[in-house]
Amino acid sequence: MAFEPQEDDIAIIGVAQTAAHARFDGPEVVLIMECVNKLLSDAAIERSDVGFTIAGSCDYLSGMPFAFVANVDGMGAWPPVYESHVEMDGAWALFEAWLRLQMGDIDVAMVVGSGKSSPCNAREVFHLQADPYVVAPLGLDPDALAGIQARALIDSGKASEADIADVVARSRAAGASNPNAQVKGSVSAEALLAEPYDMAPLRAHDVSPKADGAAAILIARRDRALELSDNPVWITGLDHRIESHHAGLRDLTDSESTRLAANGAGVSDGPVDVAELHTTHAHEEIILRDALGLGDDTVVNPSGGPLCGDPVMATGLTRIIEVTKRIQAGEASRGVGHAASGAGLQQNLVVVLEEGGS
Repeated sequence: MAFEPQEDDIAIIGVAQTAAHARFDGPEVVLIMECVNKLLSDAAIERSDVGFTIAGSCDYLSGMPFAFVANVDGMGAWPPVYESHVEMDGAWALFEAWLRLQMGDIDVAMVVGSGKSSPCNAREVFHLQADPYVVAPLGLDPDALAGIQARALIDSGKASEADIADVVARSRAAGASNPNAQVKGSVSAEALLAEPYDMAPLRAHDVSPKADGAAAILIARRDRALELSDNPVWITGLDHRIESHHAGLRDLTDSESTRLAANGAGVSDGPVDVAELHTTHAHEEIILRDALGLGDDTVVNPSGGPLCGDPVMATGLTRIIEVTKRIQAGEASRGVGHAASGAGLQQNLVVVLEEGGS
């Protein structure tokens, strides 16, 4: 039975995303404008109808301090509205917007996630998230820790190198039908296993290709959502949890924060037709499937996922968009979007999305 929205429920009424560009020649604000203009046009509303805007981005990617201020131009700084920013993936901006609408004084919010990672070395930037006293001085960047995590997963007997290669092969094949994917095409798991190691046991193709890009979502309270959309997708659960940034204090073969977020969001309250997971390293899908309790009947990353294109700071929000699109297309009735932040799946956000009743 389709979800029956109540008075205070909130729905996604519009989504937009850019392609994952290996290198975008223009400024980041242009990527944002592409998404925002599409959102407003599809919903047939003006900027003045949006009561709250929030963006997720990272100034360190472009190397420009307070770059997020310039990005406000892409969302429209006039007329003045409530505005906010998180130094996180746009999925966390969605969480704040979802909370903001529950205050009841406004009924439409716009969420943007954007990043231009091509000017930088992402491994050096996100190395700064590590514990500044013990881990950071060692130079342990997220890809290196991912290699350690993958080794622990294999040594525990929970996965094999062949299992990891299968994830990449399936993702590349799925990405072939995604016009926004950066890397895609059929490749066998055997061919992938023949490639040299990068961060053993991971190979270069096991790591997501960093990209420039943006994504945006328009959300609204129930009555306004039903006015503006013939096919709103309802946010029926949303939760996020964080673990210690001391990798030695965590079981790297599991994701307790994902499991807690899944329980908080109510993932197990019904069947999950489709899930889009923020897997920047191939082995993470194996960990996340288990933590989310996903069965073999759940289609995972039908867009190809981040392994086919990783627009940093928009990648998590894009996962939610991909699930939304499939529900709107009638390919699924209930799905899960997942976003991650921090090395080794340190922080995880889970969104449950459902089609609405008539």
